[in-house]
Amino acid sequence: MNAKSAVPGEQTVQLDIEILGRKYKVACKERERAELLEAVGFLDAKMREIRDGNKVTGVDRIAVMAALNMANDLLRARRAPPAVAPLDRDSAADVDGADAQRRIRTMQAAIDQLMASQEKLF
Repeated sequence: MNAKSAVPGEQTVQLDIEILGRKYKVACKERERAELLEAVGFLDAKMREIRDGNKVTGVDRIAVMAALNMANDLLRARRAPPAVAPLDRDSAADVDGADAQRRIRTMQAAIDQLMASQEKLF
């Protein structure tokens, strides 16, 4: 879209950012500004951490190391099983006890039926 977009938040803006002491101009949608600035801060911190901790020299090498570390973290998070939120009293109160008991009995009957058919095989 062009900079004269009538849709709020869709206007493209140009930002001056700084990463590891170097200045860059980047464009983004107005509605993405806060997220972009957060990403800039995160990347700058990661790159400084690599530069200061590993004695890696050269901005290109530091940027590649930061990108690899972040990609690895992202892929590891994607592979992790989703966290299950523990039941609290409020959500436990929403459970229909009679319905739960009925479902348990239905599942138990299905298990019993399956096990009975398995016993015939031996």
